[in-house]
Amino acid sequence: MPNEPDINGGTDVLTETETKLEKPKLFKVLLHNDDFTTMEFVVWVLEYVFMREEPEAIAIMLKVHNEGVGIAGIYPYDIAYMKAQKAMNLAKAREYPLLVTVEEE
Repeated sequence: MPNEPDINGGTDVLTETETKLEKPKLFKVLLHNDDFTTMEFVVWVLEYVFMREEPEAIAIMLKVHNEGVGIAGIYPYDIAYMKAQKAMNLAKAREYPLLVTVEEE
């Protein structure tokens, strides 16, 4: 019978197929400098949205202030996009023009 298992010492070999999982692409969340958003607010956003400790948040804020842009964090796309939107919504609610963008690492 063709579909019955061979229990009499058959020579069929089962091979395992390899499944390779690729790491998801990562995306940088960038904060951009402007002339209106306060430094204190940027530090607060970095602490509240991006879970940065205060010294790190201050360092990132100073990079944004001095160089025009700074990396708030690096995440898979969905998380990066959500955090960028959350940061901009918080800024908009306080009437700050903070620009947050997401780009592939």
